[in-house]
Amino acid sequence: MPASAEFDQLVKDGFTHYRLRIDGLVEKPVELTYAELKAMPKQEQITTHFCIQGWSGVAEWGAVSMRHLLDLLKPTADARYAGFYSLADGGDGGRYYDVHSIANMRHELTMLAYEMNGAPLRLRCENELGFKMIKWIAAIEFVHDFADLGAGEGGYNEDHEFYGYRVPI
Repeated sequence: MPASAEFDQLVKDGFTHYRLRIDGLVEKPVELTYAELKAMPKQEQITTHFCIQGWSGVAEWGAVSMRHLLDLLKPTADARYAGFYSLADGGDGGRYYDVHSIANMRHELTMLAYEMNGAPLRLRCENELGFKMIKWIAAIEFVHDFADLGAGEGGYNEDHEFYGYRVPI
């Protein structure tokens, strides 16, 4: 869970002041409220989540599809990755983040979920491991390369663990 005054205030006011910043290599950068996200076409799915820590669970998700957001934002031809930044810090300090390919963002089951267990916004990417599905998203930045994000390995876990981006676990 995020441990910050910013997150505590968002919870207190029911996320009415929440803003999702989406920018970088896009034709139409935006800041979207929680209400604006929920007003977009809704995608629903029921999926089983298999965690590498050994547990699993079934959940019903309500979300806006990433394909819809990509159509709205129009990433430029140079954009190859989407960097997601959390409101939470990672276990070793510093802001938690993760990176996904633009191709993966176009997958039919990839979405920004706003309905499931009270987290304001989380990525659901059914062809990825759970740690790649970042929660409490504050911003999304479209980039050509992730080498300049964090320690340059493609995500907080990749920066702080012993495996790189796309290395099999």
